[in-house]
Amino acid sequence: MSVTAGAIAPETLRRLVRVALDEDLGGDPGTDLTTVATVAEADRAVVEVRARAAGVLAGQVVWGPLLTDAARRTAQDPPVVELLADDGAPVRPGDVVARLTGPTRALLVAERSGLNLAGRASGIATHTHRWVQVLAGTGVQVLDTRKTTPGLRAWEKYAVRCGGGVNKRVGLFDTAMVKDNHASAAGSVVAAYRAVRSRWPDAAVEVEVESTADALAVVRAGGRYLMCDNMDLDALAATVRAVRDLVRDLDGPDGRVEVEATGGLSLDRVRDVAATGVDHVSVGALTHSSPQLDLGLDWVG
Repeated sequence: MSVTAGAIAPETLRRLVRVALDEDLGGDPGTDLTTVATVAEADRAVVEVRARAAGVLAGQVVWGPLLTDAARRTAQDPPVVELLADDGAPVRPGDVVARLTGPTRALLVAERSGLNLAGRASGIATHTHRWVQVLAGTGVQVLDTRKTTPGLRAWEKYAVRCGGGVNKRVGLFDTAMVKDNHASAAGSVVAAYRAVRSRWPDAAVEVEVESTADALAVVRAGGRYLMCDNMDLDALAATVRAVRDLVRDLDGPDGRVEVEATGGLSLDRVRDVAATGVDHVSVGALTHSSPQLDLGLDWVG
C-alpha cells in the first residue's frame, strides 16, 4: 500500500512543523545554540534517513515542509528532499528512505523534529499493520479512536491509514457517539439516542451498548451503528445474531446495522472476535500505545 501527501492536509503539516520547531528552538525563528556555534553558515551536507528496525513507514510527507521551515529560520535555501520510499511501504533495518541535501545548519535544526514525527507515525503504522495482518481475510476493519496525543490527532490518524487501518470519527463534532455517561444523563441508552437524533437529525450516530437487550432496544429505536463494549465472545456472538435477525424483520433483506467490538481487544484473540460476525474492531492502543519505530539520520557527505 502507498499513501500520498494528499492524504493529509498541507496546512496540518505546516502546523505540525511550526509547533515542533518552535518547541526545539524556543520560538520563531529561534536559535540552535550548538549548531550556530559549530557550523559555518556556508557549510552543506548530504544526509540519509535510515530505518533501524523493520516496520511500516509513515511520515515521509513531513520532510519537505519541515526542511523548508528550518531553512527559513536559518535564512538559508531549503534543502533538496529525495524520498526513496512511500508512506505505507514496508522497511527493513538499514533501508534508506530519504536523502536530504542542503545547508548543514538547516539539516541539523530539522533533524530531531523530523525523526520524532516520522518515528511516531511509523510506529503507529507498524502497529496498525499487525492488526490488519491478523484480521486478513475476515472482512473486519481495524478502526482507531480519539485516544490520541493532544495536537497530533490528524498526524496519528494519518499514520493509522498508512498501516492499513481505518479512521473512525475525528472528534466530537463530526459524529455523535452515545456512551454510558450520556445514557446515564438521559435516563437510558435509548433516550440518549433519541435525544441526539432529535437535536441532530442528519448526523451520523453511534451507540455504545453493553448487552443484547440494549442493542435490540437501540435498533428498534432506529439506531444503525452499535458499539459492543467489553462483551465476552458468547455475548458478542449472541448480540450480533439477534441484531441481524431483528433488522431482517424490520428492514427486509437489504437492512443493515453495523456492529463494532471495542474494549479489551488483543492481537491473540481478535480473530475470535471477528468470527462473531462484527464489522469492525476499534483499538485505542493503535495511537496511545504504539512504540516509536527507530529511524536515524546519517551523514554521508
